[in-house]
Amino acid sequence: MANLVNLENVSISLGTRTLLDQVSLGVGEAERIGVVGLNGAGKSTLLRILTKEEQPDSGRVTLRGDLRLGHLTQSVSFPDNAIVRDIVIGDTFGAEHEWAGDSRIRTVLDGIGLNSIGLDSPVAKLSGGERRRVALAALLVQSTDLLVLDEPTNHLDVEGVAWLAEHLKTMRGGLLVVTHDRWFLDAVCTRTWEVTEGRVEQYEGGYAAWVLARAERSRQAQAAEERRQNLMRKELAWLRRGAPARTSKPKFRIEAANALIADIPEPRDTVQLKRLAGTRIGKQVYDVEDASLRFGDRTILNRVTWRIGPGDRFALVGVNGAGKTTLLRLLAEQNHPDSGHVKVGKTVKAAYLSQEVTELPPTLRVLQAVEEVAQRLTVGDRDLTASQLAEMFGFSSARQWTPVGDLSGGERRRLQLLRLLMAGPNVLLLDEPTNDLDIDTLQALEDLLDSWPGTLVVVSHDRYLVERVTDQVWALLGDGALRMLTGGIDEYLERRAAAGSGSGRPSASPATTTTTTTESTTNAADQRAAKKELSRLERQISKIEEREKKLHDRLAENATDFAKVAELDAELRSLQAEREAAEETWLELSESV
Repeated sequence: MANLVNLENVSISLGTRTLLDQVSLGVGEAERIGVVGLNGAGKSTLLRILTKEEQPDSGRVTLRGDLRLGHLTQSVSFPDNAIVRDIVIGDTFGAEHEWAGDSRIRTVLDGIGLNSIGLDSPVAKLSGGERRRVALAALLVQSTDLLVLDEPTNHLDVEGVAWLAEHLKTMRGGLLVVTHDRWFLDAVCTRTWEVTEGRVEQYEGGYAAWVLARAERSRQAQAAEERRQNLMRKELAWLRRGAPARTSKPKFRIEAANALIADIPEPRDTVQLKRLAGTRIGKQVYDVEDASLRFGDRTILNRVTWRIGPGDRFALVGVNGAGKTTLLRLLAEQNHPDSGHVKVGKTVKAAYLSQEVTELPPTLRVLQAVEEVAQRLTVGDRDLTASQLAEMFGFSSARQWTPVGDLSGGERRRLQLLRLLMAGPNVLLLDEPTNDLDIDTLQALEDLLDSWPGTLVVVSHDRYLVERVTDQVWALLGDGALRMLTGGIDEYLERRAAAGSGSGRPSASPATTTTTTTESTTNAADQRAAKKELSRLERQISKIEEREKKLHDRLAENATDFAKVAELDAELRSLQAEREAAEETWLELSESV
């Protein structure tokens, strides 16, 4: 299979930081490649170099001579006086009766949601999300050999993401996409590139395969590190027992120990998120009673009663403009219902994460912005300073003195989350919390939300996050009602398809919508039992790992007692077999949850 694009020994730096270092790779015909990596790792730079929109410092980029290329960048700009029709259709498809009869164009317009925007709408009056959808539609209606998309799922609702995944899977030609939407990566991509530390690591498969491969790489590194630590313990034990002044041998031993320590690689810069909710919550959280709410000429809620209790974990879904953000603001007491009322519990200490980051003080330094909320926080049994917490969120000591106005979008979002959690809330109201976050930060955020002890209400188009951290899905379907969907996101997509409101948007799952109450209840009970067993296995594995660690220490202490070493080694092998059996059971069970 011939390559559409080739990179040979490409390098590029930004200031003193090397983004790509002697990278060689290619994109083949009909390949679907997902690009992942930390914010600032160089993903967008890689796309611009591949499309020849940016020149590398060294190396060569070769495009096939007749290549038809489409590129969606993170920022789009249009002529001031243009209308949607000019951007999407232009002069390419002739008169209106010609392109209007093309089912492919009609499918794109409907699937992206441009019919609701209107082809005659002035582009200048559209929101940022609507402008981005216009730019995406303009690419999808074209015939291309290679489509290069930078964060195409931004500003798409769950239904739009599902439609785009189905559309790209049936598309001819190659695809290169940067996205932090894990469900989308798994649904569309057959290969994954990870941009990390100047390299581009290549993996077969989508997100799940990449996670497994990365976990295996981490496991191998951990095993090597354990062997290294055991060697160091033996060396240091020898040094403590010996008499360094008597021979020249200790000098050699000291140098050997120092060499072992120097050989330890630097840890990768990761974001650690701790459980920061410390305020107790009472029995009453939110009671929305017979509430009606309008926004302009649209009815968001029509006499809705909704109760949110302590520990509830709800997701809100709906098409763009359905009123999800308006409902969150109602809970955050930023607006009020037109009729009915909202009762908020006396012990509720809510934190509301909006989609905007304008509330961040642009002139302050990162550390000052954190200290503005709180200077210290107790996490577990540790009393941490604002600086230590900022470092947990991926802000190094040097980065903490960067003005907030100079931060990237992902860093600003991370800072916004940190400031939110510094106040120690017991209720989290999150509006699209995954925007601008890289996958490593998303994983850490989900780890936090997984163990969040308070109440959680989240609006997100990220199916992966919704399905992992929430227990119930509630939908605004545009008729003024708020409905609980026992079938989750799949049921939401099926309801939308059945309603005929998105004929161009196929359901992501062909599963039937008819499930009896008995089946639903049984499935829910099975799920709860499976989750409890998973938790038990996780605790068991954790205890075994602790015992293994202690055995390694004892092995190092008794390195010269061969009989004791043999006994401890046998015990260690037995423990390892027990852990592997528990991990295998955990993996089998996790597939059913």
